[in-house]
Amino acid sequence: MTNAYIHPTPGLPGRLLARLANSRRLAGVRRAVFSRLPFLTLESNVRDVVYLTWMMDAATAQAMVPAGLRLWQHNGLTPFSILTYRHGHFGPALAGPARRLLPSPLQSNWRFYLEEPGKVYFVRNIMDSTVHALGTRIFSDILPTHLPKRFVHERDGEEYTTVIDPGAGSAPLLKARTRVSGGRELPHDLACAFGNWEEAVRFLACQHTAMIEVPGLGRMAESEISLPIALDEVLPLDETSVACPMAGANAGTPFCFAVPRVRFRVLSESLAAS
Repeated sequence: MTNAYIHPTPGLPGRLLARLANSRRLAGVRRAVFSRLPFLTLESNVRDVVYLTWMMDAATAQAMVPAGLRLWQHNGLTPFSILTYRHGHFGPALAGPARRLLPSPLQSNWRFYLEEPGKVYFVRNIMDSTVHALGTRIFSDILPTHLPKRFVHERDGEEYTTVIDPGAGSAPLLKARTRVSGGRELPHDLACAFGNWEEAVRFLACQHTAMIEVPGLGRMAESEISLPIALDEVLPLDETSVACPMAGANAGTPFCFAVPRVRFRVLSESLAAS
């Protein structure tokens, strides 16, 4: 499953930006330099995290990840999750109070869950800023980011709205409206896999390692993360309307919940041994 970058608007500038984003030579130079330097911990006061999760046919999902990785599954199904959120001044933790001067882009991670507890595999990452999309591709292996033509993620009272419109680019399509609810019932397919609502939320939200295959290297990149979500603050959501082609034509209703705020940290990034 290719993660090559295509700019959302056609034309010469978009083609030049795509060449820059997809440059393996530039990535090789960056690895040679950065491998000699200590990793700078990144930090963000993330807010309004909305999780959408479908139980997908495991064989279909397995074909979307590299050979050798084993997805967690139950009764032939595996979770496919999208989490979308607003950063809170995303940047180096050592910047301290000066981090408040840094921007707060929107981000959406699309992922599967691996057999090894606490590990996820990224299939897509989307941000709403050209600078962040290109920057993550040039300076990182773990986030080959896509830039959509339009990216909306906002909360209005009890309702969340998310729109990712790819335009002519490589970002995936998502349109979702959800609303805070009082219910804590699992959809049937998740109820078969998890004992209760809290167990499902803990499995889907509390992760410590993200992985992705690096194009042209045949190696995996790994990133350790800190995401200390307080389960008693998680909000159940009801779906109002959701459209997500990547989830599959027969995906059905997703399991939805929101995390109002969490301190997110990226602790490390490394390449697995060849």
